[in-house]
Amino acid sequence: MVELKAYQYRLTPTKGQVRLLEQTLELCRWVYNETLAYRKQIWEQQRLHIEPGKTNALLASWKTSHPELKRIHYHVLQDIQKRVHRACEAFVRRINRGQKAGFPRFKGRGWYDSFTFRQVGYSLSINGQWINLFNIGRVRMILHRRIEGTIKTLTIRRTRTRKWYASFVVETQSKPLLPTNRAVGVDVGLHQFATLSTGEVIANPRFFRKDEKALRKAQRRLAKTEQNTTERAKRQKVVAHIHERITNRRKDFAHKLSRRLVNEFDVIVFEQLRIAQMIKARRLAKSISDAAWRQLITYTHYKAASAGRMFVEVDPRGTSQRCSRCRSIVKKDLSTRQHRCQTCGLEIDRDHNAALNILAVGLHSLGRNP
Repeated sequence: MVELKAYQYRLTPTKGQVRLLEQTLELCRWVYNETLAYRKQIWEQQRLHIEPGKTNALLASWKTSHPELKRIHYHVLQDIQKRVHRACEAFVRRINRGQKAGFPRFKGRGWYDSFTFRQVGYSLSINGQWINLFNIGRVRMILHRRIEGTIKTLTIRRTRTRKWYASFVVETQSKPLLPTNRAVGVDVGLHQFATLSTGEVIANPRFFRKDEKALRKAQRRLAKTEQNTTERAKRQKVVAHIHERITNRRKDFAHKLSRRLVNEFDVIVFEQLRIAQMIKARRLAKSISDAAWRQLITYTHYKAASAGRMFVEVDPRGTSQRCSRCRSIVKKDLSTRQHRCQTCGLEIDRDHNAALNILAVGLHSLGRNP
Protein backbone atom coordinates (compact mmCIF):
# COMPACT_ATOMS: atom_id res chain seq x y z
CA MET A 1 0.00 0.00 0.00
CA VAL A 2 1.30 3.45 -0.96
CA GLU A 3 1.51 6.01 1.85
CA LEU A 4 2.89 9.47 2.46
CA LYS A 5 5.66 9.84 5.01
CA ALA A 6 7.49 12.91 6.35
CA TYR A 7 11.21 13.29 7.06
CA GLN A 8 12.57 16.32 8.91
CA TYR A 9 16.22 17.42 8.99
CA ARG A 10 18.04 20.28 10.69
CA LEU A 11 19.68 22.83 8.38
CA THR A 12 22.83 24.80 9.25
CA PRO A 13 22.83 27.75 6.81
CA THR A 14 25.58 30.38 6.72
CA LYS A 15 24.88 33.98 7.75
CA GLY A 16 24.49 34.98 4.10
CA GLN A 17 22.07 32.11 3.47
CA VAL A 18 20.07 33.02 6.60
CA ARG A 19 19.70 36.55 5.21
CA LEU A 20 18.42 35.16 1.89
CA LEU A 21 16.04 32.77 3.64
CA GLU A 22 14.67 35.60 5.79
CA GLN A 23 14.17 37.76 2.69
CA THR A 24 12.35 34.90 0.99
CA LEU A 25 9.98 34.53 3.93
CA GLU A 26 9.22 38.26 3.95
CA LEU A 27 8.42 38.21 0.22
CA CYS A 28 6.23 35.15 0.77
CA ARG A 29 4.45 37.01 3.55
CA TRP A 30 3.82 39.94 1.19
CA VAL A 31 2.30 37.63 -1.45
CA TYR A 32 0.15 35.93 1.23
CA ASN A 33 -1.22 39.24 2.49
CA GLU A 34 -1.85 40.65 -0.99
CA THR A 35 -3.67 37.48 -2.05
CA LEU A 36 -5.75 37.53 1.12
CA ALA A 37 -6.59 41.23 0.63
CA TYR A 38 -7.79 40.50 -2.93
CA ARG A 39 -9.96 37.60 -1.73
CA LYS A 40 -11.35 39.67 1.14
CA GLN A 41 -12.36 42.43 -1.28
CA ILE A 42 -14.16 39.93 -3.53
CA TRP A 43 -15.91 38.37 -0.52
CA GLU A 44 -17.08 41.70 0.88
CA GLN A 45 -18.32 43.00 -2.47
CA GLN A 46 -19.77 39.86 -4.06
CA ARG A 47 -19.82 37.18 -1.35
CA LEU A 48 -17.80 34.95 -3.68
CA HIS A 49 -15.24 32.28 -2.73
CA ILE A 50 -13.00 32.19 -5.82
CA GLU A 51 -10.79 29.38 -7.09
CA PRO A 52 -6.93 29.48 -6.80
CA GLY A 53 -6.53 29.88 -10.58
CA LYS A 54 -7.98 33.40 -10.47
CA THR A 55 -5.44 34.55 -7.89
CA ASN A 56 -2.57 32.80 -9.71
CA ALA A 57 -3.17 35.19 -12.62
CA LEU A 58 -2.17 38.06 -10.30
CA LEU A 59 1.39 36.75 -9.92
CA ALA A 60 2.52 37.96 -13.37
CA SER A 61 1.47 41.56 -12.68
CA TRP A 62 3.00 41.46 -9.18
CA LYS A 63 6.32 40.30 -10.64
CA THR A 64 6.27 43.28 -12.99
CA SER A 65 5.64 45.81 -10.23
CA HIS A 66 7.89 43.98 -7.71
CA PRO A 67 10.86 42.48 -9.62
CA GLU A 68 12.27 41.00 -6.38
CA LEU A 69 9.53 38.34 -6.57
CA LYS A 70 11.41 36.80 -9.52
CA ARG A 71 13.96 35.49 -6.98
CA ILE A 72 11.29 33.11 -5.64
CA HIS A 73 10.44 29.92 -7.49
CA TYR A 74 7.03 29.98 -9.19
CA HIS A 75 5.86 26.82 -7.40
CA VAL A 76 6.57 28.45 -4.04
CA LEU A 77 4.37 31.41 -5.01
CA GLN A 78 1.59 29.07 -6.14
CA ASP A 79 1.76 27.18 -2.85
CA ILE A 80 1.31 30.46 -0.94
CA GLN A 81 -1.92 31.09 -2.80
CA LYS A 82 -3.08 27.54 -2.10
CA ARG A 83 -2.54 28.21 1.62
CA VAL A 84 -4.74 31.31 1.39
CA HIS A 85 -7.34 29.27 -0.52
CA ARG A 86 -7.43 26.59 2.19
CA ALA A 87 -7.80 29.23 4.93
CA CYS A 88 -10.69 30.85 3.04
CA GLU A 89 -12.29 27.45 2.41
CA ALA A 90 -12.28 26.76 6.15
CA PHE A 91 -13.83 30.20 6.76
CA VAL A 92 -16.65 29.58 4.26
CA ARG A 93 -17.22 26.09 5.66
CA ARG A 94 -17.76 27.52 9.15
CA ILE A 95 -20.10 30.17 7.75
CA ASN A 96 -22.17 27.50 5.97
CA ARG A 97 -22.45 25.54 9.21
CA GLY A 98 -23.88 28.59 10.93
CA GLN A 99 -20.82 28.98 13.18
CA LYS A 100 -19.30 32.27 14.22
CA ALA A 101 -16.24 32.78 12.00
CA GLY A 102 -13.75 35.58 11.44
CA PHE A 103 -12.06 36.15 8.09
CA PRO A 104 -8.49 34.71 7.92
CA ARG A 105 -5.93 37.07 9.42
CA PHE A 106 -3.11 38.87 7.69
CA LYS A 107 0.43 37.83 8.63
CA GLY A 108 2.44 40.36 10.62
CA ARG A 109 6.20 40.78 10.32
CA GLY A 110 7.98 37.63 11.51
CA TRP A 111 4.80 35.53 11.48
CA TYR A 112 5.31 33.73 8.17
CA ASP A 113 7.68 30.85 8.85
CA SER A 114 7.76 28.41 5.92
CA PHE A 115 7.70 28.02 2.16
CA THR A 116 7.15 24.90 0.05
CA PHE A 117 8.63 23.55 -3.20
CA ARG A 118 7.05 20.80 -5.22
CA GLN A 119 9.29 18.42 -7.17
CA VAL A 120 11.41 21.17 -8.75
CA GLY A 121 13.34 24.18 -7.45
CA TYR A 122 15.80 22.21 -5.34
CA SER A 123 18.21 19.28 -5.51
CA LEU A 124 19.95 16.96 -3.07
CA SER A 125 23.61 16.02 -3.10
CA ILE A 126 24.46 12.36 -3.63
CA ASN A 127 25.30 11.78 0.03
CA GLY A 128 22.36 13.93 1.17
CA GLN A 129 24.50 16.33 3.22
CA TRP A 130 23.69 19.35 1.05
CA ILE A 131 20.46 20.73 -0.35
CA ASN A 132 20.62 23.20 -3.24
CA LEU A 133 17.74 25.71 -3.06
CA PHE A 134 16.58 27.99 -5.89
CA ASN A 135 18.41 31.38 -5.67
CA ILE A 136 19.72 30.55 -2.16
CA GLY A 137 22.48 28.03 -2.86
CA ARG A 138 23.84 24.89 -1.22
CA VAL A 139 22.67 24.68 2.39
CA ARG A 140 24.25 22.19 4.78
CA MET A 141 21.80 19.53 6.05
CA ILE A 142 22.26 17.12 8.98
CA LEU A 143 21.21 13.77 7.49
CA HIS A 144 20.49 11.61 10.55
CA ARG A 145 18.63 8.97 8.48
CA ARG A 146 18.26 8.25 4.80
CA ILE A 147 15.20 9.29 2.81
CA GLU A 148 13.26 6.30 1.48
CA GLY A 149 10.70 6.85 -1.28
CA THR A 150 9.85 9.43 -3.94
CA ILE A 151 10.03 13.03 -2.76
CA LYS A 152 6.78 14.90 -3.43
CA THR A 153 7.29 18.23 -1.61
CA LEU A 154 9.98 20.06 0.36
CA THR A 155 9.13 22.63 3.03
CA ILE A 156 11.75 24.96 4.51
CA ARG A 157 10.68 26.04 8.00
CA ARG A 158 11.99 28.51 10.57
CA THR A 159 11.18 27.97 14.25
CA ARG A 160 10.56 30.69 16.82
CA THR A 161 14.10 30.11 18.11
CA ARG A 162 15.50 30.82 14.63
CA LYS A 163 16.38 27.23 13.80
CA TRP A 164 15.92 26.04 10.22
CA TYR A 165 14.52 22.68 9.12
CA ALA A 166 13.86 20.89 5.83
CA SER A 167 10.75 18.69 5.79
CA PHE A 168 10.36 16.20 2.94
CA VAL A 169 7.05 14.50 2.16
CA VAL A 170 7.75 11.26 0.32
CA GLU A 171 5.61 8.60 -1.30
CA THR A 172 6.61 5.14 -0.18
CA GLN A 173 5.31 1.60 0.29
CA SER A 174 4.00 0.75 3.77
CA LYS A 175 5.67 -2.16 5.59
CA PRO A 176 3.17 -4.21 7.65
CA LEU A 177 4.50 -5.74 10.87
CA LEU A 178 4.19 -9.41 11.77
CA PRO A 179 1.05 -10.23 13.82
CA THR A 180 1.39 -10.52 17.61
CA ASN A 181 -2.16 -11.83 18.32
CA ARG A 182 -2.47 -9.30 21.15
CA ALA A 183 -4.96 -6.49 21.77
CA VAL A 184 -4.90 -3.59 24.23
CA GLY A 185 -7.31 -1.01 25.61
CA VAL A 186 -5.89 2.36 26.68
CA ASP A 187 -7.51 4.54 29.34
CA VAL A 188 -5.96 8.03 29.52
CA GLY A 189 -6.18 10.28 32.55
CA LEU A 190 -4.53 12.99 34.63
CA HIS A 191 -3.62 10.98 37.74
CA GLN A 192 -1.69 8.61 35.46
CA PHE A 193 -1.10 9.47 31.81
CA ALA A 194 -2.40 6.11 30.62
CA THR A 195 -3.37 2.72 32.00
CA LEU A 196 -3.31 -0.29 29.68
CA SER A 197 -5.68 -3.24 29.87
CA THR A 198 -2.59 -5.38 30.54
CA GLY A 199 -2.30 -3.62 33.91
CA GLU A 200 0.70 -1.47 32.95
CA VAL A 201 0.58 2.11 34.24
CA ILE A 202 2.33 4.95 32.37
CA ALA A 203 3.13 7.93 34.58
CA ASN A 204 2.06 11.42 33.56
CA PRO A 205 5.26 13.28 32.55
CA ARG A 206 3.69 16.77 33.03
CA PHE A 207 6.21 18.50 30.78
CA PHE A 208 4.61 21.95 31.00
CA ARG A 209 4.25 21.78 34.78
CA LYS A 210 7.94 20.93 35.16
CA ASP A 211 9.04 23.97 33.14
CA GLU A 212 6.28 26.30 34.33
CA LYS A 213 8.49 28.01 36.91
CA ALA A 214 11.27 28.70 34.39
CA LEU A 215 8.70 29.92 31.85
CA ARG A 216 7.08 32.25 34.38
CA LYS A 217 10.46 33.73 35.27
CA ALA A 218 11.41 34.24 31.60
CA GLN A 219 8.04 35.85 30.78
CA ARG A 220 8.34 38.17 33.78
CA ARG A 221 11.78 39.33 32.59
CA LEU A 222 10.43 39.78 29.05
CA ALA A 223 7.55 41.96 30.28
CA LYS A 224 10.04 44.42 31.85
CA THR A 225 11.87 45.18 28.59
CA GLU A 226 11.01 47.98 26.16
CA GLN A 227 9.43 47.28 22.78
CA ASN A 228 11.66 46.92 19.67
CA THR A 229 14.96 46.62 21.58
CA THR A 230 17.78 44.10 21.26
CA GLU A 231 17.30 43.04 24.89
CA ARG A 232 13.62 42.26 24.24
CA ALA A 233 14.50 40.13 21.21
CA LYS A 234 16.94 38.12 23.35
CA ARG A 235 14.38 37.54 26.08
CA GLN A 236 11.70 36.61 23.53
CA LYS A 237 14.07 33.94 22.26
CA VAL A 238 14.49 32.57 25.81
CA VAL A 239 10.70 32.26 26.18
CA ALA A 240 10.43 30.64 22.75
CA HIS A 241 13.22 28.20 23.65
CA ILE A 242 11.36 27.01 26.78
CA HIS A 243 8.15 26.50 24.78
CA GLU A 244 10.12 24.62 22.11
CA ARG A 245 11.74 22.39 24.74
CA ILE A 246 8.32 21.50 26.20
CA THR A 247 6.95 20.77 22.72
CA ASN A 248 9.91 18.58 21.74
CA ARG A 249 9.77 16.55 24.95
CA ARG A 250 6.04 16.01 24.55
CA LYS A 251 6.43 14.93 20.91
CA ASP A 252 9.28 12.57 21.77
CA PHE A 253 7.20 10.96 24.52
CA ALA A 254 4.15 10.53 22.25
CA HIS A 255 6.23 9.12 19.37
CA LYS A 256 7.99 6.54 21.56
CA LEU A 257 4.82 5.41 23.33
CA SER A 258 2.78 5.18 20.11
CA ARG A 259 5.58 3.21 18.43
CA ARG A 260 5.69 0.74 21.32
CA LEU A 261 1.92 0.22 21.24
CA VAL A 262 1.96 -0.42 17.48
CA ASN A 263 4.91 -2.80 17.73
CA GLU A 264 3.40 -4.88 20.56
CA PHE A 265 -0.33 -5.08 19.71
CA ASP A 266 -2.45 -6.00 16.69
CA VAL A 267 -5.55 -4.15 17.95
CA ILE A 268 -5.28 -0.84 19.83
CA VAL A 269 -8.42 0.67 21.36
CA PHE A 270 -8.67 4.25 22.67
CA GLU A 271 -11.47 6.34 24.14
CA GLN A 272 -13.15 8.76 21.74
CA LEU A 273 -12.36 11.97 23.63
CA ARG A 274 -14.05 15.36 23.18
CA ILE A 275 -11.05 17.38 24.33
CA ALA A 276 -12.42 20.75 23.10
CA GLN A 277 -15.31 20.34 25.54
CA MET A 278 -13.13 18.94 28.33
CA ILE A 279 -10.80 21.95 28.44
CA LYS A 280 -13.77 24.22 29.13
CA ALA A 281 -13.46 23.06 32.75
CA ARG A 282 -11.21 25.83 34.09
CA ARG A 283 -9.66 23.85 36.92
CA LEU A 284 -8.47 21.08 34.60
CA ALA A 285 -7.84 22.92 31.32
CA LYS A 286 -4.10 23.41 31.83
CA SER A 287 -3.51 19.81 32.96
CA ILE A 288 -5.55 18.40 30.07
CA SER A 289 -3.66 20.53 27.53
CA ASP A 290 -0.34 19.52 29.12
CA ALA A 291 -1.19 15.81 28.85
CA ALA A 292 -1.78 16.13 25.05
CA TRP A 293 -3.80 12.93 24.73
CA ARG A 294 -4.85 13.82 21.19
CA GLN A 295 -1.21 13.89 20.10
CA LEU A 296 -0.70 10.30 21.28
CA ILE A 297 -3.95 9.16 19.63
CA THR A 298 -3.04 10.83 16.31
CA TYR A 299 0.48 9.37 16.26
CA THR A 300 -0.81 5.89 17.16
CA HIS A 301 -3.49 6.09 14.46
CA TYR A 302 -1.16 6.80 11.53
CA LYS A 303 1.55 4.41 12.77
CA ALA A 304 -1.07 1.64 13.09
CA ALA A 305 -2.31 2.28 9.54
CA SER A 306 1.25 2.08 8.21
CA ALA A 307 1.99 -1.13 10.11
CA GLY A 308 -1.26 -2.90 9.20
CA ARG A 309 -2.62 -2.78 12.75
CA MET A 310 -6.25 -2.17 13.80
CA PHE A 311 -6.91 1.19 15.49
CA VAL A 312 -10.31 1.72 17.15
CA GLU A 313 -11.88 4.61 19.06
CA VAL A 314 -14.91 3.82 21.24
CA ASP A 315 -17.50 5.80 23.18
CA PRO A 316 -16.13 6.11 26.74
CA ARG A 317 -19.55 6.40 28.40
CA GLY A 318 -19.93 3.87 31.22
CA THR A 319 -16.41 2.45 30.95
CA SER A 320 -15.45 3.80 34.39
CA GLN A 321 -18.67 2.73 36.14
CA ARG A 322 -19.13 -0.75 34.63
CA CYS A 323 -17.48 -3.81 36.17
CA SER A 324 -15.14 -5.41 33.63
CA ARG A 325 -15.87 -8.92 34.98
CA CYS A 326 -19.63 -9.13 35.57
CA ARG A 327 -20.79 -5.98 33.68
CA SER A 328 -22.76 -4.62 36.66
CA ILE A 329 -22.77 -0.87 37.37
CA VAL A 330 -20.60 0.33 40.27
CA LYS A 331 -21.13 4.07 40.89
CA LYS A 332 -18.03 6.04 41.92
CA ASP A 333 -16.84 9.64 41.74
CA LEU A 334 -13.45 10.86 40.45
CA SER A 335 -11.84 10.74 43.91
CA THR A 336 -12.45 6.98 44.19
CA ARG A 337 -9.35 5.32 42.74
CA GLN A 338 -10.33 1.67 43.37
CA HIS A 339 -13.04 -0.35 41.66
CA ARG A 340 -14.82 -2.62 44.15
CA CYS A 341 -17.71 -4.69 42.77
CA GLN A 342 -20.24 -5.91 45.35
CA THR A 343 -21.65 -8.43 42.86
CA CYS A 344 -18.58 -10.44 41.83
CA GLY A 345 -16.01 -9.18 44.37
CA LEU A 346 -13.58 -7.78 41.80
CA GLU A 347 -11.13 -5.24 43.29
CA ILE A 348 -8.74 -3.49 40.90
CA ASP A 349 -7.57 0.02 40.07
CA ARG A 350 -10.42 2.04 38.50
CA ASP A 351 -8.31 3.00 35.45
CA HIS A 352 -7.34 -0.64 34.84
CA ASN A 353 -11.01 -1.58 35.03
CA ALA A 354 -11.85 1.19 32.53
CA ALA A 355 -9.08 0.02 30.17
CA LEU A 356 -10.50 -3.52 30.22
CA ASN A 357 -13.95 -2.16 29.40
CA ILE A 358 -12.54 -0.03 26.57
CA LEU A 359 -10.85 -3.11 25.12
CA ALA A 360 -14.07 -5.16 25.39
CA VAL A 361 -16.14 -2.50 23.63
CA GLY A 362 -13.49 -2.15 20.90
CA LEU A 363 -13.30 -5.89 20.24
CA HIS A 364 -17.11 -6.12 20.23
CA SER A 365 -17.27 -3.36 17.58
CA LEU A 366 -14.92 -5.46 15.43
CA GLY A 367 -17.12 -8.53 15.86
CA ARG A 368 -14.62 -10.30 18.09
CA ASN A 369 -15.20 -12.03 21.40
CA PRO A 370 -13.82 -9.92 24.28
